[in-house]
Amino acid sequence: MPLVSVVMPVYNSAVTLGASVRSVLAQTHADVELLITDDASTDGSMDMLRELADQDERVLPEAAPEQGGAAKARNLAMARARGDYVAFLDSDDMWLPEKLERQIAFAAEGDAPLTFTSYYKVDGDYTGEACDFVPNGRVVEARERVTYRDMLMQDHIGALTAMYDRKALGTRLMPDMPKRQDYALWLDIMRDGHPARGVREPLAVYRAGRAGSLSSNKLALVEHNWRLYRKHEHLSLPWSALALSGDVWHSLRKSRI
Repeated sequence: MPLVSVVMPVYNSAVTLGASVRSVLAQTHADVELLITDDASTDGSMDMLRELADQDERVLPEAAPEQGGAAKARNLAMARARGDYVAFLDSDDMWLPEKLERQIAFAAEGDAPLTFTSYYKVDGDYTGEACDFVPNGRVVEARERVTYRDMLMQDHIGALTAMYDRKALGTRLMPDMPKRQDYALWLDIMRDGHPARGVREPLAVYRAGRAGSLSSNKLALVEHNWRLYRKHEHLSLPWSALALSGDVWHSLRKSRI
């Protein structure tokens, strides 16, 4: 049974953290290590993590030496990864119980080193657990196959669903960017000739618009997208403008779900 290294950055997430962690520990694919980096929280998140670690040895928290943002927190976690696969979940989102089992089987059958899935959206104040979740019809659907060019036009991969094959790709860290570091990582992998493949079944739950969350305002990310296209991907001005317009349209469309 392959080991999955689950990467979770935490910053002041005490309200939602427990449900997120429990959704990982309740996976039908139980061979996981939950690598959590607390990015200098001030709300007791680290104390909660220590309690969760005492209850289950698969929970492996660490405190960042200093506050450095989501990319550094994720990279500190990835640096400890021992798994065959690396998967990502933020501390305000959840996985449905069969998420890893279904995705691992899909990745193996399709020889796909980067995979993602469809996911449900709920309001930011949702308080339920993943094991009790009732499908609500608000689904962001995964495409079956996404190329590098596709991804330049739209970020098709929900970070809470992404998983890469560490045996095939090695440990791939996120670029040290204040935002859109997950998008940059998917582009890095796909630029090397690895298209991403999507599981059409929704297997995760995304809390939309929670105040203070990294992605609470998609339009606020326009400046960061522009920097990614120009500085990280080295696109021309016309290509950057085209990519930005596509991503803004995609974000607006997803916000209506």
